[in-house]
Amino acid sequence: MPNFFTDNSDLLFQFDNLEYRKVVDMAEDNYEFSKEFNHAPVNYEDAMENYRKVLEMTGDLCGNFIADRATDVDIEGAQFDNGKVEYAKGTQLNIKELTKADLMGLVLPHKFGGLNFPLTIYMMATEMVARADASLMNIFGLQDIAEMIEKYGTEEQKEKYIPGFCTGKYTGAMSLTEPDAGSDLQAVKLVAYQDESGKWFLRGVKRFITNGNAHVHLVLARSEAGTKDGRGLSMFACFADETVVVRRIEHKLGIHGSPTCELQFNDTPAELVGQRKFGLIKYVFDLMYRARMGVSAQALGISQAAYEEALMYAKDRVQFGKAIYNIPAVANILIDMRVMLEYNRSLLYATGMYVDYKEKTDYVIAKLKKEGKPVTELTEDLKYYTKVANLLTPITKYFLTECANKITYDSLQIHGGTGYMREFRIERLARDARITNIYEGTSQLQIVAAISGVINDILKDLFNGKEKKQYPGGLDRLAGFLREIRGIFYDCLKYVVDKKDNAFQDVAAKDLVELYSYLYIGYLLLDEAEKNDKKIFIANRYIITSLANAKKNADTIKNELFSDLLHADKILV
Repeated sequence: MPNFFTDNSDLLFQFDNLEYRKVVDMAEDNYEFSKEFNHAPVNYEDAMENYRKVLEMTGDLCGNFIADRATDVDIEGAQFDNGKVEYAKGTQLNIKELTKADLMGLVLPHKFGGLNFPLTIYMMATEMVARADASLMNIFGLQDIAEMIEKYGTEEQKEKYIPGFCTGKYTGAMSLTEPDAGSDLQAVKLVAYQDESGKWFLRGVKRFITNGNAHVHLVLARSEAGTKDGRGLSMFACFADETVVVRRIEHKLGIHGSPTCELQFNDTPAELVGQRKFGLIKYVFDLMYRARMGVSAQALGISQAAYEEALMYAKDRVQFGKAIYNIPAVANILIDMRVMLEYNRSLLYATGMYVDYKEKTDYVIAKLKKEGKPVTELTEDLKYYTKVANLLTPITKYFLTECANKITYDSLQIHGGTGYMREFRIERLARDARITNIYEGTSQLQIVAAISGVINDILKDLFNGKEKKQYPGGLDRLAGFLREIRGIFYDCLKYVVDKKDNAFQDVAAKDLVELYSYLYIGYLLLDEAEKNDKKIFIANRYIITSLANAKKNADTIKNELFSDLLHADKILV
């Protein structure tokens, strides 16, 4: 019987090597919650054991039940009839089982019936859910809607919405995008207005809303009449009553079990969440941390499933008198897939730690301020964690989603013509992967989000410390390669900055971000190789390949191979 947690040695490695005490201490209020809630952990060891048990239970549920239903869910899909949306039968059963296991309130506070788990553990569960059925992750992963209400809402709003998420009574939707406001959310037009008594109402259209049939919507709306930019937007919560009309569901390439809806808000009663005018410039940006991480975990789960399918097929498929697994050209593809998977996982959970530190430090600061206690030292910590999280979350989404497309493509290639047929799971996985580097910000926008942190060398002190470290044996040779990559990065950075040409910097951004990322990921893998000999091969293959790629990135920048992009308007007409 497969268990997607205990059967995944790399996921176990990541869990077992979490340096998590500080995060857990803050999350559990130094275990004061255990005095009020009997299910809350009494100490760090108790918390980690609880996390492990829940992840094992999630792995069993995903491996033995949810994964088996995924094909039928894909074929049946979400249904739309007479204005009503119904999940596929398998999806309905999956939600019931996740609810019964108390997993629909995984990240929500104890006092509302949640498990109060930190983000990194949530992402491990999300990875497994996505490996079983990527479309289900789009429902499971929207616990963040309730988490945002918990963070910024009033006490009355928290009591009104959050318990329903924990019990499975409510699912959520993040209603942000519109027909003319996709990635450019400053262009949102849906109107929020008040009546004479001060009550808020919403009027307008939202499009491409994941799980748009949800019970609770978090809606970005224009609350300030006459404004046209992000400063006129606020965040609102509302129930999907009769004033919220699902006009259609999209017919998509993949993730068929997840309904993507077009919505009409017809004077829908709503409640302001947090402060006016902060909807985009604060709350959506905050929500993007988790959205990027969730899609990254979804991509990783799809990648793991695709790798397992390729490996199994390659061992079973016999050609020319031997399994194609033993053909070097095929074996090389499988090795590259495995290396991608493991460095993706290392990056995801290292980034998750920084987001956890940011979120929990923010929580402690708010608590101390309320008690009138000093927060100076913690404020400096928060600034650092925020800067690093701002850099690593887009880098993580960029690499993991691009790799998911590569891994599913290669897995289908190993399957040959059979992989193109619907009878094989890889056909569905390849379709499901394609959305990951599009929604919650395309890969191109992740580069835009990351480039400022790269140019400002946010990780300089971290890299300086790593360069001073003496790595044992052959790892020191790999550390030397990373120093060489760093030299290439600084050379390219100086070349770009010295030009004092913003247009040139924009087109060089992708190569600069990739160069910087090779360093961060490379050091992650070096540190892991110190802990486990099995990681030495992964570090070796990744770092040597990255050095070759770094030289290509440098050639692209310094030889200005992309300089024609500066005149694309003349070339393309």
